[in-house]
Amino acid sequence: MRNDTSNTHAQTDTNSVPTDTAATSRRDLRRRRTGRKRLIVAGAIAAAGLLVGTGFSVQSAVATQERINATQALNATSGFRHEQLGAYAGVAAAKAIDNAKDTITAANETLAAADGKADASGLAASVASLSDYKKISTEKVLDLTKVTRAEAAKTTAAIAAYDQAQVEAAAAAAAAAAQALANANTPDGARAYAADFAASQYGWGGDQFQCLDKLWQKESGWNYQAYNASSGATGIPQSLPGSKMATAGDDWETSAATQIRWGLGYISGAYGTPCSAWSHSQSMNWY
Repeated sequence: MRNDTSNTHAQTDTNSVPTDTAATSRRDLRRRRTGRKRLIVAGAIAAAGLLVGTGFSVQSAVATQERINATQALNATSGFRHEQLGAYAGVAAAKAIDNAKDTITAANETLAAADGKADASGLAASVASLSDYKKISTEKVLDLTKVTRAEAAKTTAAIAAYDQAQVEAAAAAAAAAAQALANANTPDGARAYAADFAASQYGWGGDQFQCLDKLWQKESGWNYQAYNASSGATGIPQSLPGSKMATAGDDWETSAATQIRWGLGYISGAYGTPCSAWSHSQSMNWY
């Protein structure tokens, strides 16, 4: 009986923990946990000191960690693995290069069109920089592609402005020529044109023009539409037939200037001077 009691008491002593002993165990556990926290803090402070000593700040380390965390979060939310993101980056780089090539091709065409029309030095410089697309970063390729396209648009606008100016200049010249023709087709305009052409091309001065003026006033009244129904003589110089004047211009039927050029050539060849032609006309009633 004493042995049984003793065993029971021994089991009770082994399985039960005194109150003061349990409290002590909890305090030890808290001390160990606090110690670990202090070690972690101390390690973080030491790491921060190491970063400062190597030229980095604690703020930059925190920012770097935040970017890492953000990237990890993006990977987690997007479902992309690291190698997948790398593949997409490769696709983006290839697309940037393709765009660069297309931009260079179009820009070179613009450069060719700008020759003699517009200052394309800015575009040429951009194309030269973008041509190194194999050696520079994707970001730089994108930036240069944007710049080159802007320069191409600027050059294209300059070419268009030049072409428009040329069209307007041609229209102005045509209008001036039409006005000159209209002026020359009047009797006074025809006289002025004949006097100028006779002096510049044949060296005939005012005395010769006086004879010419009398000759053609008699023949046609300086009217480019004059026509002699009985003989068929036509125009200011009364060419017979009128089609002879085509050697001076296809517009001989509508242009007093063309008729005058032909008529002065005829007088020079047949009589030498307008005064000689006038003398013949006075004596023969024709020239």
